[in-house]
Parts: sequence; C-alpha cells; structure tokens
Amino acid sequence: MAAPPSITFSFPIPHAIMKNSLSILSFILLLSPLFAMANPSFGAENTEGIKYDLFPEILKEEAVGRLNELGKVSDANGYLERTFQSPASIRAGNLLRAWMEDAGLKTWVDQMGNVHGRAEGINPSERALLIGSHLDTVIDAGFFDGSLGIICAISALKALNSSGRLGKLRRPVEVIAFSDEEGVRFQSTFLGSAAIAGILPVSALQVHDKNGVTVQGALRASSIETTEENLLQLKYEPESVWGYVEVHIEQGPVLENVGLPLGSVKGIAGQTRLKVTVKGTQGHAGTVPMNMRQDPMVAAAELIVFLESLCKQPDYYLSYDGQCTSSTVESLAGSLVCTVGEISTWPSASNVIPGQVTFTVDVRAMDDSGREAIIYEFSNRLYHMCDRRSVFCNVERKHDANAVVCDPGLSTQLKSASYTALKRITGEDPGDVPVLMSGAGHDAMAMSHLTKVGMLFVRCRGGISHSPAEHVLDDDVWAAGMAVLAFFETLL
Repeated sequence: MAAPPSITFSFPIPHAIMKNSLSILSFILLLSPLFAMANPSFGAENTEGIKYDLFPEILKEEAVGRLNELGKVSDANGYLERTFQSPASIRAGNLLRAWMEDAGLKTWVDQMGNVHGRAEGINPSERALLIGSHLDTVIDAGFFDGSLGIICAISALKALNSSGRLGKLRRPVEVIAFSDEEGVRFQSTFLGSAAIAGILPVSALQVHDKNGVTVQGALRASSIETTEENLLQLKYEPESVWGYVEVHIEQGPVLENVGLPLGSVKGIAGQTRLKVTVKGTQGHAGTVPMNMRQDPMVAAAELIVFLESLCKQPDYYLSYDGQCTSSTVESLAGSLVCTVGEISTWPSASNVIPGQVTFTVDVRAMDDSGREAIIYEFSNRLYHMCDRRSVFCNVERKHDANAVVCDPGLSTQLKSASYTALKRITGEDPGDVPVLMSGAGHDAMAMSHLTKVGMLFVRCRGGISHSPAEHVLDDDVWAAGMAVLAFFETLL
C-alpha cells in the first residue's frame, strides 16, 4: 500500500502570541486535530510510544472553575476573607472534601480543622507523600494564595483516577488543606501544619482572638472537641511520612520576568519580626523649642532610614569578626529584605509632639547567621542613636523562624516534572526551569520539622499577592496541575 501523502499546514500566528510559548496553549489545542492528521503522534506520545492525556478538562477548566468557586466563599461582603474556623472556612472545607471524594480519596477532618484526602495506592503501609497548602486567607485576599496548591493536588489525583492509575501508586498520597497559615484571627501562624508536624504547643489552644474566643473555643463552635491530649496525637510519626510537597503562587515577579510559568524552590528565607518602641517627651507643637525637644518621631524616622541603608548595603556596615564572616555577608546578597510595615504614635495629633512611637521590623534572609548579624547591628546602632537624641528605645523579638532548605532530591524531581509538563503541553523544549528562593513563609516551614520538603512556584501577574489583584493565568493553572501529575507519575 502506498504511503499516504504528507500534509502541510501553514497558519499565521500573531506576533503577540508568539512572544510567550505558553500563551499559545489554547491555540495549539484548537489546531491539534489538524496536526494529528499530519502526524498522529503530535502531543500524544513520547519516543517510547506512551500516550499522554493532557487532561485539560480536569487540570484546566475544572481547576480554574473550582478556584473561582472557592474564591467566593467568604465571611465578608465584597471581598475575600476566610479565617481559622470561621463560617466561610467551614464551608470551604466542605467543598474541598467533596472535591477530594470526587477524585477517589478517603476524607476526614482532624482536631485542628485540617481537611485530609488520602489515596492508599498498592502499598498502604509505605511512607506517605503529603501534599497541600492552606485554605485560610488574609483580609481582602486574592483567589490563589493557598487554594492553588490544594486544587492542583486534587486535580492531578483526579486525573490519575480517571485514567485508572490512582490505585497503582507505589505509596500513599495524602492531600492536606491546612486550616490556618496566615494567622489572621489568632496572630499565630501555621496552626494547622504545626499541629501535624508536632511543633504546636498545647498552650496554643488558649490563645484568644480580639473577641476573646480561644483556639479551643473556635474549634468547639465547629463541633470539634480538641483537648491537650488529642492535640498531641495529631502529630504524624516521621517514619510514616516520605516527604511534603507544596505548590504555591510565587508572590514575586521573577517567573513573569523570565517568561516561564513554573519554578522549583531551593529554600525559604528565615524571618525575624521586631517591635521597636521609642519614648520621648510629649509636648506642645508650638511652644517647645527645636533644640530642647526629645522627639520620638524623628528618632524613629532616623532609625527606619538607617535600617533601609543597612539592608541595602550590609557589607558597608557589618564588621568581620568571629560572628560575622565574609561568607556570611556574601550570603545576604540577593536574599536579605527588611521592612517596616506598621507604625503608630501616641497621642496621634497634628499639634502635639508625640510621647511614644512604635514600629515593626521584618527581617528575612536565607542565611540565619547573616540575619542575626543584621539584627545585632541594627539594635546596636539603635541604642546609640536613641542616646544621642535623649529618648528611650526598646526592641522586642516577636517572631523567629529559621530558614528552610528544600530537599535537593525533591527539588530536582519537581524541576524535572515541571519541564515534562511544559514540554507535553506546548510540544516544545521549554528550556531550563528556574530555581528560586522564597521570601514568604509557607506551611513547608512547619512541615520541615517532620520530613523533607519541596516546593513548586507558579507565576502570578505582576508578582502581586495578598490582594484581590492576585491573578494566575488559566494556562499556568493547567501547567501547575500537569507538573503535579508528572510528579505523581514517578510514584507509579
């Protein structure tokens, strides 16, 4: 039989579309039946002849629809707010549980309000892969922070289930939607993941919100009776866990700048939060001469400007000694960030020299010793500046979290899965998948106390997060889901 004639297609593709390879995903799908006529293996088989289903109906259309639906589950009218064990949080948990069951998972809610969905695979006694993120939000939030990681995991498992492969996993896979990561209601981050990791103190049950409701009381209002004893029982045994993976929006601009939707994470910056109090002498704005003032406002302003200089040029201010080496200073380049996010005065009046100024300092860096060197230098200079201005200063450490280095093996697997996903979807070589550092805190920080962790970042428009302007392209949601699926396929 004679070979069929070859078929050649020519399509004009707009220059704007061609600028970004992933932007032509929908274009490719539209034309894929025609390409298949010319080449039956197009977008369907690898060199070994294995057929790949891209699952756009699950990993893209349904996933995006679910993200939008979840984004409308709010305790507020007109904006998204979903805090620990609030009515909206319970409704969101019920939705996620239904979607987990739709994917073929066994589900339950634990004593800290975390929602679990588990596939046992062929070896239920094997150490489990945990994957997830948080279902709570900040006030006036976007739709993707936290939710994206949960939905991508559920969607990828549903894709496995729809193709008859969920029961063939060599180890259990468990999706966890953590009840609290943002810490909005109780000012205590990682309530959900810290309980699983076994690092949440039982005293956390008695922390109260602004209305006097305790964590324990909030759980009880949701018909969850949590005691000190069963809180401790929530901890997973390290021998039962193989690793933890989290998919999350980048919350920064790097992926958008390089034009790729996915990036592997090498580590999460350590963080210290300080509360600085400056006290001076309150007085009348019109009667106290300038050279006789003990003004805490100008002292605070000088301290804040110094902090900016210190964090922009740490090598200029830090001295090399036994505690601070040249390698420590070098490690701060590219990862050190310092922020004054809140400032308050008393009394706050236009015609009064304030008696007290309070401001917060947030210091983050990948190197813990470098972060400590910055805090030491800032505190040391602070007291000198305050003495010179004849004001009293005090520094309180309110929060500390050491940096977390992601497991190199998991990071390599996630990077490879991302490459595979992008190549399958576009039919092109996507190039090298970037490796990034996370400046934001994540549940992976708490989970690192239990097991090895890995993270995958997803591009978000403008790097904007914690805002209703937070946005992820539909095709990027698809790419993230496909990457998780490719990662799960390594467990088959």
